[in-house]
Amino acid sequence: MTNSLFVAWQSSEPTKRQWGPVGRLDCGSGGYRFVYTRGARQMNGFAPFPGMLDLGTAYESDELFPLFANRLLARSRPEYEAFLTWSGFDPANPPDPIAVLGVTEGRRATDSLEVFPCPRPDSQGRYVSKFFLHGLRYAPAAALERIARLEKGEMLGLMLDVSNLVDEHAVAVRTCDVRERFLIGYVPRYLARDVGRLCRDCNTACAALLVDRINKDAPLQQRVLGRMEACWPDGFRPCATPDFEPIVEKLSPMAP
Repeated sequence: MTNSLFVAWQSSEPTKRQWGPVGRLDCGSGGYRFVYTRGARQMNGFAPFPGMLDLGTAYESDELFPLFANRLLARSRPEYEAFLTWSGFDPANPPDPIAVLGVTEGRRATDSLEVFPCPRPDSQGRYVSKFFLHGLRYAPAAALERIARLEKGEMLGLMLDVSNLVDEHAVAVRTCDVRERFLIGYVPRYLARDVGRLCRDCNTACAALLVDRINKDAPLQQRVLGRMEACWPDGFRPCATPDFEPIVEKLSPMAP
């Protein structure tokens, strides 16, 4: 899937709020296609998106579906250039919408949806993924002060948060200070399971999270952009659990 994003949805169960994949957006030379994944049938409380009510239909469009287009900041907005810069893009050469959504996650304060690309091996066969750190709004004042002093290229530590009551696969991110280490955020939930395996299967020389950008003037959700680099273990297949599989069978490949 050369240009694809998965759609993650958060359930509103009072006892356990879960995130899971419910759809996939594909982009090719012929336009866009959206399909629901099996996760849409497994997540309690999930309802189909407006205009795409049949879970078993492949929806196609020449233009980006409104569900996703509305998650891109309009060029007319005064913060548009800063928005692209925070995500590591050049405002003078803005990328395609799929690339922007893949880094910014299409977050909106009014709903419980996020989009993300499935990591693929780079030219050297390694795992590489960029993402904004989650959970900064829960960080105490001392941790936020430390976040403000992060530098590009600084190494961050990854820690399996096995005692997390909300997400058993949670991966915490901390600073690597010798005397005092701060927990500053988390790996996005939909990447945590795979990142957890990389933490176990790749030695410390082959798995690292680096600060790619620190955006001191950005909202907390776009404050720290990290770059995950790791080995690609034998048999490793990210986004391969059944909830990622399309409900529609025998989809024709889209031309890149």
